[in-house]
Order: sequence, then structure tokens, then C-alpha cells
Amino acid sequence: MKLFALSLILLVMPGLYDFKMNALDGKSIDFSHYKGKTLLIVNVASKCGYTPQYTDLQKLHELYGSKVTILGFPADNFGHQEPGTNAEIGEFCKKNYGVTFQMFEKISVKGDDQHELYKWLKEKTGQEPSWNFCKYLVKADGSVKFFASKVKPMDEAILNELK
Repeated sequence: MKLFALSLILLVMPGLYDFKMNALDGKSIDFSHYKGKTLLIVNVASKCGYTPQYTDLQKLHELYGSKVTILGFPADNFGHQEPGTNAEIGEFCKKNYGVTFQMFEKISVKGDDQHELYKWLKEKTGQEPSWNFCKYLVKADGSVKFFASKVKPMDEAILNELK
């Protein structure tokens, strides 16, 4: 019975490239555009002790943009540290960190209202975000690695995966 239930979940669960999600400006982004690319998916927040990681995310985008595409997902799941609207989040990121990598509308990354993308990431890794700035490195070959909040974007653990 458990195998049957798991089979049903896998049949119903979309693949990464099936997602269509809205950017901060409301424009729909089709994830099929990312097929064949390595992605770093990060749940972000504006009022967190890890918020300065935006600096390293932007640096990673600028220095390694040909090797990895960064996708930022604002989430208010941890300590109400992302209270802003999508417009406020976009303004904050641009003004304070010069963010030019792709940012998406605020979603839930954990709990009963967890977005399907984060359900997919959890299914692939067995881990879900424990706080803001958790990272999932999704390689072009489909493998997915989880990095906790304390692992900075320019950490050797991530950079070595891009080689």
C-alpha cells in the first residue's frame, strides 16, 4: 500500500521544469527556460541575520552567472522576517544589495501551505528549509544538494559543485 501511495505522489508531483511562477514584478516565468542549467534556489528574507548573504548571492551571480542561475524566493515562514509586499521586497533588494538575479513573488517554503516547488525540493533531498537562506543546488543532470543557511553562497562547498 505504501508503494502504491508513493507511486501516486510521484505521478501527481510536477517536475522542476513544469513550474510556472511569478517574478516580483508579476511576470510569469516558465521553468522550462532553466532546463539544462544549474540552479541555486534560495529562500530569502529582508529582516534576518542571514540577509547580508544577498551580497554573496549577487557576487556569485556576477562571477559565476555562466555556471549557475540564482533564483530567490522571499518567504515569511521564519520569525516574520519577510513582512513586505513583493514591491517592497524588490525595492529593498535593489537598493541595499544591488540584486539583479531572478527574484520571485513571496511564497511559503514550509508548513501546510508549502509551495509545490519546495515540496519537490524536499522530495528530492529529504530536507526542507529550517530557516531563511537555505539553498538547493539543482544541477543540469537533475541531482539536488541542500545547503543550510550558515553555508554562504561563495563557500567552497558550493563553488566546488560549480567546477
